[in-house]
Amino acid sequence: MKFSHRVIEVKRLFPLTISRGTTASAKNLFVFVEKDGVTGCGEAAIGTGAPDDLYLQAPQMLEQLVQDTLGQSILEIWEEGVRREIPMAALASLDIALWDWVGMKTGMPLYQLFGLPKPTVPTSVTIGIEPKDVVRERVPKVIEIAGAKALKIKLGSPQGQDHDKEIFFTAKEAAEPYGVKLRADANGGWDVPRAIESMKWLAEGGCDYIEQPLVKGAEDDLPHIFENRPMPIFVDESVQTSFDIPKIIGKCDGVNMKLMKTGGLTDGLRVLQACRALGLGTMIGCMSDSSIAIAAGAAVSGLCDHIDLDNHFNLDPDPATGLETFEGIVMPRDVPGHGAYLV
Repeated sequence: MKFSHRVIEVKRLFPLTISRGTTASAKNLFVFVEKDGVTGCGEAAIGTGAPDDLYLQAPQMLEQLVQDTLGQSILEIWEEGVRREIPMAALASLDIALWDWVGMKTGMPLYQLFGLPKPTVPTSVTIGIEPKDVVRERVPKVIEIAGAKALKIKLGSPQGQDHDKEIFFTAKEAAEPYGVKLRADANGGWDVPRAIESMKWLAEGGCDYIEQPLVKGAEDDLPHIFENRPMPIFVDESVQTSFDIPKIIGKCDGVNMKLMKTGGLTDGLRVLQACRALGLGTMIGCMSDSSIAIAAGAAVSGLCDHIDLDNHFNLDPDPATGLETFEGIVMPRDVPGHGAYLV
């Protein structure tokens, strides 16, 4: 099996500000595996702030992993990649490419290969932490670009709870003509007292759920806000892989799975299936993903109660194509593999 790669800088149409900072662009790693005249493609959204040498080291690590695991299953390759401590986003690029190759080789769309239904849930789109004038102007634009049915509002502002309230209620007012559902994500920007107080006014404002109210590492504090919660609580950063699920059982209502955290589809599927088996809600999200990684996510999104596969709508330009959207739903295509490709 031949291995190759490209690094492409992807730029956001609108910079995204969350509780931890602002991102306007990112370098994404695209990986290709070729055998028997068939090529699979995967993507790593490694993340803003990653050291430049990682973009040199990660492809070398992945190529060596491919050479050392010839003839092994995708699961075995993923496990060996974890053992070698390959960055999970980089491992995701190879894992996605391998699954795409299998789909292309067998002539099956990935969602059918996994025995999954197509999604029926529209994706949400995201508005970041901004001044209220920017929020008021930007909300209609992000909704209209995607034909969205739901809006996720980033909270956890370093300026405090009053700024959070200003962002949320300004976004709610701007979104009202569109009839979209409202969700909120604090990205770990709250402490326990602020989370308890914030969930009260969010519930009164018609928010569906709150995501990652407390910082990763504060899972032992989740019971303090989980009891008597006025809305469902989903965790994101607190669950990186399926190995993290035991520590949040009984402390939240659901999990946001991201392929860049799980190292790809192999463990991403395990996260979603484990959550469903345990009665936890399921969500799928994205990072600075282009249509390549979004298409891979769409292939498993039929398992999800909530979907946040929206970053490709905010790229200028998206270096990939092949995704389809129907009534706000990012829909897997009926073509072999994940169905997306670099332009």
